[in-house]
Amino acid sequence: MGYSSELIKDLKVKSNLIRQESIRMTCAAASGHPGGSLSEADILAALYFHALNIDPQNPKWKNRDRLLVSKGHACPGWYAALALRGYFPVEELSTFRQINSRLQGHPDMKKTPGVEMTAGPLGNGLSAGVGIALGAQIQKLSYHTFVLIGEGDFQEGCLWEAAMFAGFHKLGKLTCIFDHNDSQVDGPSHEILDVSPIKEKWQAFNWDVREIDGHDMVQILDALAWAKDSHKKPTIILAHTIKGKGVSFMEGQAAWHGKAPNCEQAEQALKELQEALM
Repeated sequence: MGYSSELIKDLKVKSNLIRQESIRMTCAAASGHPGGSLSEADILAALYFHALNIDPQNPKWKNRDRLLVSKGHACPGWYAALALRGYFPVEELSTFRQINSRLQGHPDMKKTPGVEMTAGPLGNGLSAGVGIALGAQIQKLSYHTFVLIGEGDFQEGCLWEAAMFAGFHKLGKLTCIFDHNDSQVDGPSHEILDVSPIKEKWQAFNWDVREIDGHDMVQILDALAWAKDSHKKPTIILAHTIKGKGVSFMEGQAAWHGKAPNCEQAEQALKELQEALM
């Protein structure tokens, strides 16, 4: 599928801004999860600024597309995308992880505009997404449900129960996106609990599978368009990504899973990201 150079450029700028805001938030709070926020940024930009049928001025619109972020600890990136899309002021990002803020360390659907499901316990996002997609199927509504998952989600049994249910009930308007950065808090995921073979497992659960470079914007857009096409079964996009993408000293480093940059590190990270826009 062809895309204009202007669209690709705009989405790359948006993903860069998501990364910048993620660095600012975690630095200001002196806590949070920058690594996974940076790896998911390109996917979030493509979703919020192109693929999702949403209205930030009417966040509870009945037939809106739904996005659930099961890897809720990576909410700095999610909050940045929501703010840049207009769900709340960008200035509010500075309240991240502060008392009485709407932007807590794990998103709360009762507090944060645009958050479809409270996140925290890994693996539960797909279960919630299955329920939402099944509801749409029963009510004959046209909205599409997306669930963004991470390494830890993959290692939870409840995710596979949800995958089995979705495949059996042929939830064609459900898409799972795996931010596969092969990194978690303790180190490389394949050394801690290897989940391969990935593609074959999902196919065995009766899902359509597409594998992409999760930082190639054209591949992301093509995969999202493929997912929203008519399917008789649920779909999963296996997006190969890099933890800490865009910041040289963070890339591929598990240490940045849940460690905030200090002021000096944040300054260097922002300098690199801003130079990438030039």
